[in-house]
Amino acid sequence: MRTSSKPTPDGKQLVAEIRQWGRELGLQAIGIADTDLEQAGARLRAWLAQGCHGEMDYMARHGSKRWRPAELLPGTVSVISARMDYLPARGVSPAAVLDAPDKAYISRYALGRDYHKVLRARLQQLARRIENRVGEFGYRVFCDSAPLLEKPLAAKAGLGWVGKHSNLLAREAGSWFFLGEIYTDLPLPPDAPLSGHCGECSACIEICPTRAIVAPYQVDARLCISYLTIELHGAIPVELRPLLGNRIYGCDDCQLCCPWNRFAVPSPESDFLPRHGLDDSDLVALFAWDEAEFLQRTAGSPIRRLGHQRWLRNIAVALGNASGSVAAVAALRSRAQHPSPLVREHVHWALSRHNVK
Repeated sequence: MRTSSKPTPDGKQLVAEIRQWGRELGLQAIGIADTDLEQAGARLRAWLAQGCHGEMDYMARHGSKRWRPAELLPGTVSVISARMDYLPARGVSPAAVLDAPDKAYISRYALGRDYHKVLRARLQQLARRIENRVGEFGYRVFCDSAPLLEKPLAAKAGLGWVGKHSNLLAREAGSWFFLGEIYTDLPLPPDAPLSGHCGECSACIEICPTRAIVAPYQVDARLCISYLTIELHGAIPVELRPLLGNRIYGCDDCQLCCPWNRFAVPSPESDFLPRHGLDDSDLVALFAWDEAEFLQRTAGSPIRRLGHQRWLRNIAVALGNASGSVAAVAALRSRAQHPSPLVREHVHWALSRHNVK
């Protein structure tokens, strides 16, 4: 890590300037956290010990670097945590899509451009503004791109509290936002964390289709639809497939029911607007994409990380849960001899749901 070449200005003044620059760059909130994450690290270790991470082996790698920022980036003494809202300003109602079994539901965060690129670029611009102010200093920008605990950091930075669904919640914004961080050697005064405000509400626990929220504040990823449709590389467990409904990439149910999201404000970012009509697409139409079309239409999208085979796997399950129309059955039959055993197995399951071969 580099060292500062100028004396650091008054910490409170610098933080005020950082917040202002963040707003100018389209970041809805900025908070400062210290680097003490030992309690969060203990919770992570307990969660891993229970196997709740499933196949996400990367969650168990890197050891204490996740909860000790200075081990990940030597010299780190402060963390700048940023919030960027993503709820699309336009698009078909999520509830309307979920209520239409022949439509494809895609998590709202993935309808537009890949957030990693958008938020990381803004944080890099913010770091350059800080550098112009204080001179050369040590830092590194992150956006879901390294072993760190972004939600506990954001909570320590006063950006919100971790809700019972394990997402961060903000009183003025709900949970429809991304988080990013700047690790730095600047000794910035930390913000005070907020108290939680979930109270007796259990709406997110009750609505989860697969009962993945096994206890307040604890999610078993092995049951979570986001994990099953995005992180899982093999076959989706047969007993869970009917519960996925028409969700082919992620799940927003616990956010859609959260009372705090009535305060969410649509994002001003055009990058997060739906692309290629993915907020209101027919399952049959998406299932017809060959690999070239999949790669072309998901360029610059987080969906591309799925790959074409898992895209077809997920849609096959949704078609098995759909109405069983002539078009749906024909689409499934068209993939019944697909070269991928993974795709074939899910297609045959879907056909069996409609009592056809």
